[in-house]
Parts: sequence; structure tokens; C-alpha cells
Amino acid sequence: MTIPSPDNLYPLPDYARTVLLKPLVKNPQIEIGEYTYYDDPHHAEQFEQRNVLYNFGAEKLVIGRYCALAEGVRFIMSGANHSMAGVSTFPFTIFGGVWGEKTLDIALGAPSRGDTVVGNDVWIGYNALIMPGVRIGNGAIIAAGSVVVADVPAYGIVGGNPAELLRRRYSDEEVELLERIAWWDWPVEKVTEHVRVIMSGTPAELAAVAD
Repeated sequence: MTIPSPDNLYPLPDYARTVLLKPLVKNPQIEIGEYTYYDDPHHAEQFEQRNVLYNFGAEKLVIGRYCALAEGVRFIMSGANHSMAGVSTFPFTIFGGVWGEKTLDIALGAPSRGDTVVGNDVWIGYNALIMPGVRIGNGAIIAAGSVVVADVPAYGIVGGNPAELLRRRYSDEEVELLERIAWWDWPVEKVTEHVRVIMSGTPAELAAVAD
């Protein structure tokens, strides 16, 4: 039995539009879990350059395992923020010279929302936009075209601009159970053994094979 390798950039033979991000990404500020993939018929290999934008600061983008990212998903990082401490939001500092010297402390003092964190087993739809510092819980679904400006709960489904919670996939008790099971942390051999239950079973059925 062949198990897909998490180190294979192109997990689907002769299908270059789908790439695993862990072996692709080289920027140390972007951390990607195993088997998370990005699908794009034109620019799949340019994920770092085209899909993670304004990554100038210390903040990281962290994405868990087994996530599915559709074409056009973009992450706006905190480097896109402009100071709102005074009347103007114009970024004088970036042009250097006297402007930079006089305003560097203002630019460095701009507030940050911290790292952008996407959990495990998250599905992000076509052309969704994730804003700086957002945290998306495990098992969440982001509808196509959404603009995510606030945290998304585990196993929540959000959509719209700004994205709003449409519904929860499971009850609070079931979400708690799934978080404890954390199937994405299993060895890939165990994931493979129970892949049908992971794909189509209930939380209770998954719990039955978890031990």
C-alpha cells in the first residue's frame, strides 16, 4: 500500500496545479504542516510571493496539517498596516532619508495583531482573503470570496465580507471531542488505516477508533 509522501511537491502525478506547501515554502516566517496543499492552475509554485502579502514584519503565518487552500487564497500580513497614530496614514518611513529618520519610532511602534494562525484540517475557498492576526480553528471552513477579519472558531463555517459565522459543523461537545482526538497528529499510518472514518464518520465513530 502506497501512502502519499509529505515531501512530494507534486502529490498528483502530471497535475502541476496542486502543490504541497511544506516542501515548497522556504521563508522561515511561514510555517506549514504536512499534507497541506494549494491548488492553482497558473501560479501554484509562487505561493510565497503571490499569496502571502506584505510579510515585512516579525509576524508569522502558521498553517497546520491537512489543510486545503483553493486558488486565489491570500493572507494579508501585518506589514500592510499603516500607523493611525496621527492625522495621516501615509507611510513616510518606508521612503527612507530624512522622512525615515524622523518617523522610524512611529513606524516601529505601530500595533500588531500578532501571528496569523490557521489550524488543522481547514478548508479555505476560492479567492478568500485572510487579514492580519486572524486565528482560524481546526476543522473550519472559509467560504469562497470571504474576507476574514476576525477569529473563526473550530469547526465553524464562515462566509461573506466581512465574514460571519454561518453555522457550526458540530455541537460544542462534539467539537471538544474532536479537539481531544486531534486525528491530524496521528502517525500517517494510523491516518491511512482509518481514512474512511476520518472522511465520512461521525465524531463518535472517530473516537471509537482513536485509541
